[in-house]
Amino acid sequence: MAELPVPEPGPGQVRVRVAASVVHPVDLMIRAGRFPAPLPAGLPYVPGWDVAGRVDAVGPAIGDLRLDDDVIGFSPWVRTTVGAHAEYVVLEAAWLTAAPTGIPATEAATLPTNGLAAAQALDLLALPAGSSVLVTGAAGQVGGFTLALARIRGIRATGIAGADDREFVESQGATFVPRSDDPIPLAPGSFDAVVDPAVIGPSLLELVRDGGGYVAASPPLRPEPVRDIRTFALDVLPDGNRLGDLVKLVESGDIPLRVAGVYTFADAAAAHERLAQRGVRGAVVLVP
Repeated sequence: MAELPVPEPGPGQVRVRVAASVVHPVDLMIRAGRFPAPLPAGLPYVPGWDVAGRVDAVGPAIGDLRLDDDVIGFSPWVRTTVGAHAEYVVLEAAWLTAAPTGIPATEAATLPTNGLAAAQALDLLALPAGSSVLVTGAAGQVGGFTLALARIRGIRATGIAGADDREFVESQGATFVPRSDDPIPLAPGSFDAVVDPAVIGPSLLELVRDGGGYVAASPPLRPEPVRDIRTFALDVLPDGNRLGDLVKLVESGDIPLRVAGVYTFADAAAAHERLAQRGVRGAVVLVP
């Protein structure tokens, strides 16, 4: 940990006193030097994509947000070097939305990054109700939100996950397929689309019908199109309005929030170690 100056908001920005943030698998890659894209030059910089907290200072022209509003949001910190693993973070007001009512900050913080990733993946595919989608890593955070949103949209989902995750996958209205090192026991062309947060890779294109869709976990992993299959890659963007829609689904009970563990900033190394273990179900949350 390090002491840095308390940031001040500019036009269109607010400062949030952070109550909770989340550690993601990509944070482990960045720490280990395995991130497949350029990183900001110069140290120190603060990581942290998700924020749940309270507005404690505002700049001009911030829209509907006010002092003391409880908010959640997504910070694209790799682009901005403004991360949420801090006591205070200054973000664009448009990247934030009101926190879900009655939900602890440690749970609310699990929504922004992974919820937006799932929503934007399905938005890219633009599947009509009645379509079929295969979701890898279906018991993980992005995969779990994708199952929930597919169910809400009337899309028939099939989820690949570990044997112990059948109950969760089926609780989201999806068909369960056990993860295996052997070829996936599914017929070629079985699905209208695939969402692949588990990075199984281009071999999944065989399972997509001609003219279907495929969403990779990040831009470097996007395969070349075959058989008129549209291929996309997740590049999660901050979007306060879209996040507000997800908050309503949390408040109605349609989207589950899952926490695997809560750690203080002083125990951030232990949080990274916990996330590095296989089979973590739910988010690893950091609190100041």
